[in-house]
Parts: sequence; C-alpha cells; structure tokens
Amino acid sequence: MTSEAPPFWWASADWRAWALWPFSAIYGLVGARRMARAKREPVAAPVLCVGNLTVGGTGKTPTVIALCRAAVARGLRPGVLSRGHGGSMHHPHVVDLQVDGARQVGDEPLLLARHAPVAVTPDRAAGARLLIEEGCDFLIMDDGFQSARIRYDYALIVIDARRGIGNAHVIPGGPMRAPLIQQMRFADAVLAIGEGDGADRVIRATARAGKPVYSAVMRPENADEIAGGTFLAFAGIGDPEKFFDSARRAGAQLEGMRAFGDHHLYSQDDIGELADAAKRAGADLLTTEKDAVRLASGSAGLRAFAETVAVLKIAVAFERDDAPDAIISATLAAFEKRRFGVSRPGS
Repeated sequence: MTSEAPPFWWASADWRAWALWPFSAIYGLVGARRMARAKREPVAAPVLCVGNLTVGGTGKTPTVIALCRAAVARGLRPGVLSRGHGGSMHHPHVVDLQVDGARQVGDEPLLLARHAPVAVTPDRAAGARLLIEEGCDFLIMDDGFQSARIRYDYALIVIDARRGIGNAHVIPGGPMRAPLIQQMRFADAVLAIGEGDGADRVIRATARAGKPVYSAVMRPENADEIAGGTFLAFAGIGDPEKFFDSARRAGAQLEGMRAFGDHHLYSQDDIGELADAAKRAGADLLTTEKDAVRLASGSAGLRAFAETVAVLKIAVAFERDDAPDAIISATLAAFEKRRFGVSRPGS
C-alpha cells in the first residue's frame, strides 16, 4: 500500500479533480469558515505552530526537531504539542519513551520525545497546560494549523519544494486542507524544503504579503554509515519517494523499494516479506527513523527485526543558519504583544 493521497493530487488538475470539484468546494468552504470563526484559547506561554497546507509529508517533524534544538540553544525549555496517531488519548499524556509505544501515542511523538517533552492529546490547550506544569516555557505545536483550538503566536508553514500544493484543489479533489488564500491569511512565514519549483506559487504569494520565506534541505546525518551499501529500502511515511531519494543521495545503492501507508503499523507478515525480499536481492534493509521507532516499540518479533535494519537519519538544514533563531524570536515577540493585548490574524 502506498501513501493514502492518490497520485493525481500531485499532478496538474485533470478530469478527476474537476469531477470532484463540487465536493472540494464544499469541503473548502467549511474548512475556511472553521478557521475564520475558530475560538482559540490562549495559553500562558509562546506557541509556535509548525503546519502545512496539504495532507501528506512535507517535513514538519524534522523541522520541529530543528526548532527544539534551536530553542534549547537559546536557553529555553521547549515542549511539543502533538495530536498523535495510533491509540486514542482521552486525557493529555506526556510521552514516556520507556513505556509508550507507537500504537498508543504514534511514531512522531516517540521521535520528538527524544528532543523535548511531548504532550499527546486532541485538546491542545490541555496539553499546553500540562507542558507548562512540566516546566516548558516555549511550546511548538506539530500540525494543528487548521484545526487546533489554541491561540498560536506564530505559524510557520512547511511546504515540499518539489510537490508544492499539487493540483491546488481541496480535498477530495486535491491535497489542500482549505483554499490557499484563506489558509495564507493565518500564516506568518513559509519554509520550503528541498529542490524544485512546486512551491513557487506559495512563495510568491508569501513574498507579496511581506512575510518571510525560508529555505532548507533534508540532509542525512549518518551518510557515512549508509554510503556504499546495498539495500532494500522501505518506508511508511507521507512521501516514501522523498526517503528513497535521500537514501540515494547518501550513497546507498537501492536494489528494491517498498512503500507502505503513512504511519503503517507493521505486521509479522510484513517483516517476513521484507526479510525474504532483501535476502533474494542480496541486500540489507534500510528504513526511516519513524518506521524504526514503530518497529522498536512493537512485539518481540518486530523489535528483533528492528535490530537487523539500518536507519537513515535525516535532519533539516536551513539555508540561513540564523533562520531557526529568527523564527523563535518572532514567536517570542508576538507572545509579548499578545500579553499586552495586541491581536493578530488567526487569534
């Protein structure tokens, strides 16, 4: 199974997108109205929202990690707000890496919890209060740009420079979560990750509005462990092709590739098939950090399998070294204005 997003979403709008346009129009109208009328609860700490305009992977998680690292370097105590995936969290829960698994909290919270405390809950305001009680003084919200009922001080939109916003149609005819114009009203800056011109439309609109545009690339952190190796690569993320491309750039020779759905929870049959395919190809297995944490938090069989798999670690490298610090500074400044009653769009 590949990503849940149908391939036609990421090409020029064709008859399928236009046939679904009436439904997209209704979905977009509801989404735009929800964003405009949302009553967002204020919390007693700066809130930086890292979101995207579309469904599918854009690089939010490594961006959040990079911003956590930058916040720590400034002497702040960051905490991450996540809705999570997998099991339902009825009450706010701070991820415990010694106890929690992907089925309970999701793969992204497990990965993020290596860098900062992570509160998992659909109720972001309750999660924020819990993190503040835990001593966090700077909150980074992973996703929730369109739907979270919390007042964020700064919204950074992450976009894939190659895929951009696809055919620019709203769900179900395209990948957009709401119409572009309505979403960009609530954005403070854009981060384009990777190479390509797919994000040019959004970048131009952002620049015309006088808002900052940042650039970054995904860079392997352990290329020396991968380079020269022969692998069967597999991934269950929003855009598996991005991972396969990164593996090749890191110097890996790929003898096969397997794509699973985003946040895929592997079964014993899955890992058996992967092991057999790698053996036939005379290759080792290679996967992403997200997939690795899912495997490592599973059954004994999955954990044993995880020990045999190489992991390509990817980090966001900003074109401007001072970009993370600029984003954090803007969030802190906006929080100070909020404390003194100065409102902003989206508040």
